[in-house]
Amino acid sequence: MRNFAVLTLVSLLAACGSGDDPRAFVAGAGKDLRGKVEPLPEVKPYEPFTYAATDLPDPFKPRKLTPPPGEGKGGGIQPPRDHAKQILENYPLEGLKMVGTLQQNKMTFALVKTPDNNLYRVKQGNYMGQNFGIVTQVTDTEIKLTEIVQDSGGDWTERATTLEMSEPSAQQAPKK
Repeated sequence: MRNFAVLTLVSLLAACGSGDDPRAFVAGAGKDLRGKVEPLPEVKPYEPFTYAATDLPDPFKPRKLTPPPGEGKGGGIQPPRDHAKQILENYPLEGLKMVGTLQQNKMTFALVKTPDNNLYRVKQGNYMGQNFGIVTQVTDTEIKLTEIVQDSGGDWTERATTLEMSEPSAQQAPKK
C-alpha cells in the first residue's frame, strides 16, 4: 500500500511539471487564426415616401357616378310620395299572381292573389309592388305597370313591367 501511495505522489508531481505551459499554448493558438469577413454593404440613405394624390378622390368612399355628357340626370322623375299606400305595395311584384279578371260597370278589374292567399281587385291607377308600380292597363290576360326604380347612379327611372295571368297548377285544376 505504501508503494501505491508513493507511486500516486510521483505521478501527481510529474503532471504538475512546467513542460506544458497552458498560458503559452493559449497565447500561441490564436495567432494563426484570421477570419475572412466580407465588408458590409453600403447603406443607402432612407428617403420617405411623399403621398402626392391628396387632390384625387378617395377610392374607399362611395360616390355617385356622373352620367356621360349629353344624358340627362334621370329626367327629373321622382317616386310618388303623396299617395296613400295601398295594400299591394307591401308585397314584392314577384310574389303577386294574377288569377283572373272581373268586369263591373264597363270597367275591367284584375284579381290578384298575394303570397298569404288573399285576393284583391286591381284597376287602372292602383299601385302594387314595392317599386312604386302604378297599373297602366288591365286586360283579360295581363296587368301592365310602370315602376319607378333607382339606377346604379342613384337617379330614378321608369321601367315597364307586365304581370301575366298565372296558369292554374295541378292542385287548382278542376276535378272530374
